[in-house]
Amino acid sequence: MIAFWVLAPLMVAAALGILFVRKAVHAALLLAVVMISLAVLYAALDAPFLFAVQIIVYTGAILMLFLFVLMLVGVDASDSVVETIRAQRVLATIAGLLFGGTVIVGLAQVSFGTMVGLDQAQPDGNVPALADLLFSKYVFAFETTSALLITAAIGAMVLAHRERITPKAGQAELAAGRMRDYAATGKHPGPLPAPGVFARANAVDTPALLPDGTAEPTSVSRVLAARGTVRSAPALADDIETVQESLGVTPEEAPEVSGKSGAAATPEEDQ
Repeated sequence: MIAFWVLAPLMVAAALGILFVRKAVHAALLLAVVMISLAVLYAALDAPFLFAVQIIVYTGAILMLFLFVLMLVGVDASDSVVETIRAQRVLATIAGLLFGGTVIVGLAQVSFGTMVGLDQAQPDGNVPALADLLFSKYVFAFETTSALLITAAIGAMVLAHRERITPKAGQAELAAGRMRDYAATGKHPGPLPAPGVFARANAVDTPALLPDGTAEPTSVSRVLAARGTVRSAPALADDIETVQESLGVTPEEAPEVSGKSGAAATPEEDQ
C-alpha cells in the first residue's frame, strides 16, 4: 500500500509529462519512469513474472525502440508537414479509428469477479495463472497488444523513411567525383595499400611500399605513428640478415633480395 501511494502520483505526473513536454528525449525519460514504477508495483503485488517482463521487454526493448527512432529522426528536427508516403494521413486516421474500436470492444468484455487474495487467485503460481488468463479469457486483448507492438515497429520505419531527392550515384559518377577531389585537394583518389603490402614483413607497423619503392606513411595507423613504433621498410633488410645469422644461413643459401632501399623484390628475384 505504501508503494502504491508513493509511486501512483509519480506515475500520473510522468504520464502527463509525456503528453506536454516538447522534447522527445524528455518524453522517453518520463516513459521510463512510468515503466519502472509499474514494475515496482508488480513486485509489491507478488507478481515476479510481470515484474521481470516489465523490466526486460517494455523498459529494455520497447523503450530502446523509441530511442532508436529518436536517433534516426533527430531530436532537433522540426516536424515536417510534407507526407513522405502517399495518403499517409488518411491511412493513419483509418488505423487509429480501427485501433480505438478494438480497444473499446476489448474493454467492454472485461468483467470483474469477487476480489480474493493472490494466494487464492494463483494457487499454482504466478506464471501458470497468468498463462491461463492470457490464452483463455483475455486472448483477444492479448492479440490486440501484439498488433499494437507490430504497429509500433511499423511506425518506427515510417518515421525513419526519407525520400531520395537526388538519384543514387553510380560507379562512374563516384569515380569522377574522387578524381575531382584529387584535382582540387590532392587527396588520394583510391584506397591505399594495407600495412605490410609489398614489404618484407606483413605487419601492421610496417608501411606499405608504393610501386616506386617508397614507403606510404598513411598506410599505418596514426596511433602507431604517434607512439613511434612504426618500422621503416629499408631497415627490414637488416632484420632479415640478423635472422639469417641466428639460423646459420649464409646469404648465398638464402633467397636473393634487393638492397636495403626498401623496394619490393621483383618476381624474377622471388624465383
